[in-house]
Amino acid sequence: MNKKQKKVLIRIIVAAVLMIALSVIPVVPSKGVIRFVLFMIPYLVIGYDILRKAFKGILNRQVFDENFLMAVATVGAILLGDYVEGTAVMLFYQIGELFQSYAVGKSRRNISELMDIRPDYANIEVDGEITQVDPDEVEIGTVIVVRPGEKVPIDGVVEQGKASLNTSALTGESKPREVQEGDEVISGCINMTGLLHIRTTKEFGESTVSKILDLVENSSSKKSRSENFITKFAKYYTPAVCYGALALAVLPPLVRMFAMGLDPSFGDWIYRALTFLVISCPCALVISIPLSFFAGLGGASHEGVLVKGSNYLETLAGVKCVVFDKTGTMTQGVFEVIGVHHSKLEEQKLLEYAAHAECHSTHPISKSLCKAYQGKIDQSRLTDVEEIGGNGIIAVVDGKKIAVGNSKLMRKIGVMCQECHKVGTVVHVAIDGEYSGHILIADVLKPNAKKAIEALHRAGIAHTVMLTGDDSRVAAQIAEELRISEVHSELLPGDKVTQVEALLAKQPAKSKLAFVGDGINDAPVLSRADIGIAMGALGSDAAIEAADVVLMDDDPLKISKAIRIARKCIRIVYENIYFAIGIKLLCLLLGAIGIANMWFAIFADVGVMVLAVLNAIRALFVKKL
Repeated sequence: MNKKQKKVLIRIIVAAVLMIALSVIPVVPSKGVIRFVLFMIPYLVIGYDILRKAFKGILNRQVFDENFLMAVATVGAILLGDYVEGTAVMLFYQIGELFQSYAVGKSRRNISELMDIRPDYANIEVDGEITQVDPDEVEIGTVIVVRPGEKVPIDGVVEQGKASLNTSALTGESKPREVQEGDEVISGCINMTGLLHIRTTKEFGESTVSKILDLVENSSSKKSRSENFITKFAKYYTPAVCYGALALAVLPPLVRMFAMGLDPSFGDWIYRALTFLVISCPCALVISIPLSFFAGLGGASHEGVLVKGSNYLETLAGVKCVVFDKTGTMTQGVFEVIGVHHSKLEEQKLLEYAAHAECHSTHPISKSLCKAYQGKIDQSRLTDVEEIGGNGIIAVVDGKKIAVGNSKLMRKIGVMCQECHKVGTVVHVAIDGEYSGHILIADVLKPNAKKAIEALHRAGIAHTVMLTGDDSRVAAQIAEELRISEVHSELLPGDKVTQVEALLAKQPAKSKLAFVGDGINDAPVLSRADIGIAMGALGSDAAIEAADVVLMDDDPLKISKAIRIARKCIRIVYENIYFAIGIKLLCLLLGAIGIANMWFAIFADVGVMVLAVLNAIRALFVKKL
């Protein structure tokens, strides 16, 4: 508990003890001014802040809220002489508020744990001494020192050292990650062993930790349809019940007096009206629905799934079709050269030309070509580099025009290419407009790729689709291995958008489509899908920016988990809506006809709120989903 919550708890205990004491001590008069004065002590102890908020609301012309309802109901009960009931209503309302505050704090702790990844400083070595500086001041290319127990403040590449990194705050994965010289590291990890010298590749504002914190901090601003409904509902509901209570207090007595010639019984009907007000307080809905979404977002973040807002959580729950990119999403994106075929040059020479042409590209295929060459890349030999999206690269190496890419590129430049007899990614090479052979590259499936598809099928996702720019034979083989129901290959980035739009058009009215990707070429598709899911650890910044959900450890198995978390959260939201509104309506009816008294009203208000909040907290517990 925080300081404020402890203060409220003390007030509750003091007020409860005083109320019980005044109710049972025989010397306290049953009526009169003394009894009124004595009961005002516990009433004001527990309710002074509610009365103050209600008064401020009246002054600010924002009258109709739960504070006003509680103030009118309790003051009215006390004026009618029901001191115990008036004090009890305020007491139990504060108990409910304390409980709600504690529940919100509990759900916030998952987010707070994530916030702990924010680095306080960065170490820079100056003249053999370590100096601590603000991470914002560190420029790209600076070598920073990370000692055991410290957080990695900025993304970079290990220049010196070897260590185990704790990535659990980012990925939800408890297994440490081993890094050594040449490995990329992302900010937010904790160095557990060894001394690391890291050359920064990004500014602090663009690093992984900053982007994650920004996503988390802004997630609550993107409200779901359910939250917006509750906000609008409360806006009209509260004034309506206030006027309803006023009508209940005034109209029946007038009818009894003038139309029926009976005693008006103003006291009885005012009591019913006050009971009506207590019952009608919308706390259960106003508190539990946002809390359910907040808990869902917190639970997901703890599992390494960052959802950018509760509106995306709601959309994710309705997903019935999942579309995948291939490279880097279902496969590791770690390509290896497994053969050079139909080459008119020495194999090593063909690899040399291809590696030099591709050396500026960050594509996994380009990296694999450079790795396979094994020689030193001399960029002075390279001129006039042109990258053609979805096709390949044309560059001038040693004065020769080298075209490296797929069969589309070859057709584009008017070169007949030789098809490969083996399955894999084929990179064709043409030199000065003549076909010179092709390089066969194979990608490896991610360890959990097959399990991910199986988990989606178990979760009720019947329709899975794979979109790739790769060769049709490679795509068909992977789709068959993973049991993906539909595959489209040899697609340009624009073609992927077209395919997704066609799939969206076929979806039933309430069914949603999710697209999972990782590369910069996936950004337009991620934006176009109902819900975009990006691989966060190794995915591109553009993909992460365009996506609605980010998987921090690049594990496709987390997709089904994200969907199950979203469904659980939405199920809890609707449970709370139906439960709270149903109980409220029943109790309002009983209150209006005089069956429900003030103690019954307390349950209808505080009891329902406590039950709804307890149910909302269930959205936090998602580990075993």
